Amino acid sequence: MANKILGILEQREGKLKKVSFEVLSVVADLAEKLNLESEALVVGNEIQNIDETLNYGVNKITHLKNENLSAYSSSGYTDIISEYAKELNAKYLVFANTALGKDLAPRISVRINGGCIVDCIHFEISNGEFIATRPVYAGKALVDVKFRSDINIITLRPNVFKPLKKDKSSSAIITVKDIQNVNLKTRTIEFKKSEGKLDVAEADIIVSGGRGLKGPENFYLVENLAEVLGGAVGASRAAVDAGWRPHNEQVGQTGKTVSPSLYIACGISGAIQHLAGMSSSKYIVAINKDKEAPIFNIADYGIVGDALEILPKLTDEIKQLKS
Repeated sequence: MANKILGILEQREGKLKKVSFEVLSVVADLAEKLNLESEALVVGNEIQNIDETLNYGVNKITHLKNENLSAYSSSGYTDIISEYAKELNAKYLVFANTALGKDLAPRISVRINGGCIVDCIHFEISNGEFIATRPVYAGKALVDVKFRSDINIITLRPNVFKPLKKDKSSSAIITVKDIQNVNLKTRTIEFKKSEGKLDVAEADIIVSGGRGLKGPENFYLVENLAEVLGGAVGASRAAVDAGWRPHNEQVGQTGKTVSPSLYIACGISGAIQHLAGMSSSKYIVAINKDKEAPIFNIADYGIVGDALEILPKLTDEIKQLKS
């Protein structure tokens, strides 16, 4: 009988990502509520911070190690995780709804004949049934979903579930297993990132700019505010399509879905595709000179005015407050 829940942790360049600890907390919580044994799995070569996975309430951490998997391979990861899930006879698999999770979860769902609910923002157990809540219609509505399958796969929206440590008596056991014969039909050969910049998908504070900034030369205003706040720089699709910012900063339905504590939208009107990617932010601040802009409908705080004039003043005020 399947009585295990398995969380899939993400690593990049040998270091577990922040979202992995969110997965750990959800796995521990669901294991307790569903009366299941909990385990987390990380695939890769050397993992620098694997000891940090202790004390999150998961019973066991398994590291499947191979030197060829220091970089992501969709074919390799799919084979390894699918086989391990079958061997474990896992009833639930939990991924983060990141680029990696979006790639792996449906592949593994087909491979192990499991149901799949993506981009979940809430769970509840009612009469022993698992019910997940996820946004639909570009974030305009929420829907509650149940499984009808024996094996169930879930992806979590990043920054929604807080990583919570348990007491030390609940420490996990870490097991390392060397694996052979890795399927490398597809593999990542190069990974480029903006040095010293936070990833919008993991940042707790995001300052985003749009077409209202009038050109790439004015994005330094967004960068300055983000730096003062210790946040990441984001951009609307219009700004990215115009070549003002790189695609990895794009927030929205065709970019990255984010859920920071604070989201500041500067010169962004709030097209439905953009709202779909950031409407679950805890607090939203909108700066736009068009008082009828849709972004104000979901903003907690709004400033009607030119972002080019307001951003320098806002940055200076925050600097003074911090000093």
